[in-house]
Amino acid sequence: MGATSSGVDVHTLEEAVRRATRAPSIHNTQPWRWHVTPGRIELHADADRRLVATDPDGRDMLVSCGAALEYLRVALAGVGAGTTTLRFPDPERRDHLATVEVVDRHPVLDDASLYAQIDRRRSDRRPYDGGAPPQLVRSLARRARTLGADLVAVEGQARDRLIQALDDAATGQPHRPGYLAELLAWTHRYAGARDGVPSTAVPKAGPDGDARHLHRFPTGSLPHRTALGPDAGTLCVVTTAGDDRLDRLRAGEAVAAVLLAATAAGYATCPLSQALELASTRTRVRYTAGAIGYPQLLIRIGRPAENCGPVPETPRRATSNVLF
Repeated sequence: MGATSSGVDVHTLEEAVRRATRAPSIHNTQPWRWHVTPGRIELHADADRRLVATDPDGRDMLVSCGAALEYLRVALAGVGAGTTTLRFPDPERRDHLATVEVVDRHPVLDDASLYAQIDRRRSDRRPYDGGAPPQLVRSLARRARTLGADLVAVEGQARDRLIQALDDAATGQPHRPGYLAELLAWTHRYAGARDGVPSTAVPKAGPDGDARHLHRFPTGSLPHRTALGPDAGTLCVVTTAGDDRLDRLRAGEAVAAVLLAATAAGYATCPLSQALELASTRTRVRYTAGAIGYPQLLIRIGRPAENCGPVPETPRRATSNVLF
């Protein structure tokens, strides 16, 4: 395959797409499709993979696709490719979320520095032994702001109220028609499935204390720390000034940058969306966080428990299955 005017061939672009698919997504649904042409990559939402009961307005899908968009830029920056991004380039095609063009200029250094973290980042649903230090949270918030979002750490009594909102969502959401069927479908995949949440990515047993805010999935097989106890991770809320499709896409971009940067600093992370999937608990999260904007995702950040071992890599669909 020939090189583009910027010196990046199509094979390299497709490899960047492969790395972009390592981005986290709601229930690991990977709700994206990609179209690669010389010098250009298009990101499209795959509406067939939207969780209709869990995510009725498609917010989780857009946040997930935004995370993949940022992963794509980081992957390209890692091989020295500069890029420009046009979001929602065609009003007549709502599924066409962004076009990334490779240009003749140096990549953003912050993006290039995160390249090595793409294959290292995991969603660690186990309890953490400690939280994120304030200086790290400030650094992550600065990254989020460069991508059009904000990151707010919730502490003290507000953290307790946030955990209560998460617990209430875990109690209330199963009453939504179709929700439990979706959860079952994406956590009990067929043998060899390259999507969904495998049992190896979920702890063997939940800890005591504030357990339900850690994850929503059935008990898995991931080794757990011996001494169970309350999670000590820092709970952060990613917010945006508005709440339209662009805000949600950009929130996902910010989430990805935060996750990769936290991984680079040696901290575990886990995205949490359940409390934002019900209007009542989303409103509570907004006011609990003291945020002026709209909450788009929660992220738990902390020091991983010792002697637990790494979280295994979760599967992804083959690149050929996400290209069109």
